[in-house]
Amino acid sequence: MNKTTSSWTNGFLGVLIFSGSLPATRLAVMDLDPLFLTVCRAAIAGVLAGVLLLIFRQQRPVRSDIGPLLLVALGVVVGFPLLTASALQYVTSAHAIIYIGLLPLATAIFGVLRGGERPRPTFWIFSALGSSLVAGFALTQGAASSPVGDALMLAAIIVCGFGYAEGGRLSRRLGGWQVISWALILSLPVMLLLSFYYMPVSWAGISASALWSLAYVSLFSMLIGFVFWYRGLAQGGIAAVGQLQLLQPFFGLLLSALVLHESIGWPIFVVNIGVVLCVAVARRFAT
Repeated sequence: MNKTTSSWTNGFLGVLIFSGSLPATRLAVMDLDPLFLTVCRAAIAGVLAGVLLLIFRQQRPVRSDIGPLLLVALGVVVGFPLLTASALQYVTSAHAIIYIGLLPLATAIFGVLRGGERPRPTFWIFSALGSSLVAGFALTQGAASSPVGDALMLAAIIVCGFGYAEGGRLSRRLGGWQVISWALILSLPVMLLLSFYYMPVSWAGISASALWSLAYVSLFSMLIGFVFWYRGLAQGGIAAVGQLQLLQPFFGLLLSALVLHESIGWPIFVVNIGVVLCVAVARRFAT
């Protein structure tokens, strides 16, 4: 498998895994506090990451890598999970998923700022057009949506795009799974303490679906998905491979309908089709 094929394959697998994150989070916050969900998923993934690092005897990152790894942790270990979990108390996962359409643009912007990439002007035109479709759709929802939920999702997209770009940059030197593993390890002491502090007083009222959702976001969303995603970004470029995130709304909406039985209106699909067409063109001019 050549480098281009490998980068897009890894990126696609990462997106496929991440597609279940918002529906699973929506299920989990029905019974679990968003703050507990955030710190617990990071703690579980951190323990597993530590086991992997020990098994494969990975060298510790150098001192200059600690700062960037902490930024990755703040973006994708703490920031995005906490903000989305909080947002999903106000909006449905189907509504929240539409904001994922903004992630490629956010990732590309930070790819330029942090990764030194230089996409051509046409890339920015079509990426901005796709993002405008997403923003326009959110504004047309009016009372049907929640300003608080929308604001939290926008903040989540910004910190996630930053975390993706920073992690993709580091993965060129450290490796994809090593980056997310070390980011989880650096945050593990705090996440463990907070997990015990915010733990539910009783687990009797916690449904099985919430527990399975916690397991999914801890194992797949917080660790396994990043193994593929960061490897793809490192191999194929942050701006280019980052455009694969436009497939995530389609998979996520399908899961929301199948698992959560949420109503998916035709405007959402129209917006997603328009966004994907824009990004399909943008991807050709990413480098």
